[in-house]
Amino acid sequence: MAGIHVAPETVARVRAAMHAASRPLFLPREVRHLAGADRPVMIGWDATNSQPSTVERMLQLLKVHDGARVLDVGSGSGWTTAILAVLAGPEGTVIGVEIVPELVRFGRERLAEAWSVALADAGAPRPEIRQATAGARGLPDEAPFDRILVSAAATSLPSELAAQLAEGGRMVVPVAGVMTVVDRRGENLRVRRDDGLYSFVPLQE
Repeated sequence: MAGIHVAPETVARVRAAMHAASRPLFLPREVRHLAGADRPVMIGWDATNSQPSTVERMLQLLKVHDGARVLDVGSGSGWTTAILAVLAGPEGTVIGVEIVPELVRFGRERLAEAWSVALADAGAPRPEIRQATAGARGLPDEAPFDRILVSAAATSLPSELAAQLAEGGRMVVPVAGVMTVVDRRGENLRVRRDDGLYSFVPLQE
């Protein structure tokens, strides 16, 4: 794929993490037969489990390192939260936030099952999913984070989330359909845009 360069070792690391956090575990049982398709899958409550190739690209761009403190905004079924936990390793911390209460419950259930059958053996820290607070994006009281993944579409760069980045931190977020990488260096933000257009549910307050 053209666009922002990603090192081969990062590509390999992301693919291994996605294999460890098996997608079928994060789908309702009635649609698990669709897990192998490179397409979004409806999981209820007007939400989808994202297309694997999209998730893979976002995680390649995010470049999660061992021991990272990671925030997963719009955690949905918990699949990306689980993959992020594998990438962050045993010394990392991964917290998902989700605004839909039913999805919070569903994601927690899926993570619990995945932990018992796969994630613990993969050396991942035990991730969690929290109910998002109305009127606040992310977890400002628990910032800063080394990495922030946003799986919802913003119309402009979400400054509230960028403010939660640690020094040297990175956020990946779809802005106006374009995958956008934000790196913090002191008070400055370096913003880069990848090739391609993506469709996500809107980022909510």
